Amino acid sequence: MTRAPVTLAITAGEPAGIGPDLLLARPPDNTACEVIIADADVLRSRAQQLGIDRSIVDYQAGTAAKASALQVLHVPVATPVTAGQLDKANARYVLNTISRAVEGCRVGEFDAMITAPVHKGVINDAGIPFSGHTEFIAQMLDATPLMMLAAKSLRVALVTTHLPVADISAAITTRAVLDCLVILDRDLREKFSISNPQILVCGLNPHAGESGHLGREEIEQIEPAIEQARELSINAIGPLPADTLFTPRHLDGADAVLAMYHDQGLPVLKYAGFGEAVNITLGLPVIRTSVDHGTALDLAGTGTATGGSLNAAIALAAKLAGQRNGRA
Repeated sequence: MTRAPVTLAITAGEPAGIGPDLLLARPPDNTACEVIIADADVLRSRAQQLGIDRSIVDYQAGTAAKASALQVLHVPVATPVTAGQLDKANARYVLNTISRAVEGCRVGEFDAMITAPVHKGVINDAGIPFSGHTEFIAQMLDATPLMMLAAKSLRVALVTTHLPVADISAAITTRAVLDCLVILDRDLREKFSISNPQILVCGLNPHAGESGHLGREEIEQIEPAIEQARELSINAIGPLPADTLFTPRHLDGADAVLAMYHDQGLPVLKYAGFGEAVNITLGLPVIRTSVDHGTALDLAGTGTATGGSLNAAIALAAKLAGQRNGRA
């Protein structure tokens, strides 16, 4: 075994979902040391179910397994797993895999982490408050996160993420929008090596409020945030109507879009590149990427799930980690 350029921690996500399937079916790649954080027996059982002949070996720090093998850092499930069938008894297992990856990145054991999809509902059903990977990881690291998804040349970040629609307006404050612009500008410069990022900012209301006739959040919250961001030499443009912002005329030359809420920005991005889009958590002291899809319980164990997004997330994490470490 030889030392790879970077070491990546990859969590397998919800054990009854497609995370194990995608990792088992992933084409061999020795350009990075990939460490799967999961229950090794779950992976062996799923491999047998799928008819995949894949060697599973124990994790050895600082080494890369042979290309045909999966190097697994074993974290045990609480109860046996059946593909496609959720069991809240394994909710804590899912969080344990994430926690292990975060801690490994924090201490420098891993250069980046990639997460397969989890099921928020079953974790909450187990009595564990959980709004998502992003919030959980940020809390562990005492950081302010910013969710950004990327597909092809389009990058979309979100001021609010997993909030009920009724709560969105109150969450769109000048401070919240400004903080997102600061994080987005900084990480585009530092992680993506973009020297002067151009950021398009969505309005919240139809037609960006129509000069206050369709809502005043643009005037009272978003515009002041943009003005303060410009005073910090952040190239922010807006607020712009979301229904026309995502057109070639506006996107040409833009490096990212800051949307106000989840279903304002992400439907467009996923239409542009679903199955190959990557979720990147900005604002963290570690590199974390993820897939753009859910657990797909109906596909688990069938061999029909496709791994384009996971492969893209792994490739991007390796690239960002390599740039940061000077190994690219």
